[in-house]
Amino acid sequence: MQTYFNIALIILSVALTAAILLQSRGGGLGSLIGGESIGSQYKTRRGLEKTLFQVTIGLAVAFFVLVLVKVFVLSL
Repeated sequence: MQTYFNIALIILSVALTAAILLQSRGGGLGSLIGGESIGSQYKTRRGLEKTLFQVTIGLAVAFFVLVLVKVFVLSL
């Protein structure tokens, strides 16, 4: 049973990493330390970008729930 949880966690972590990397941020190195890049402005998500954002949130929630289940239920 624990093997299935480990495999599911590996698959979810790879999918979550891919979803995060696919999101285009448009920020440079200056925005990494808190500075503003030239031309930065508020941008609404539409279409595929919005769907990818929602998928990323779903994957993160699923990963978190699966980790909690593994820690609390399978460690008993």
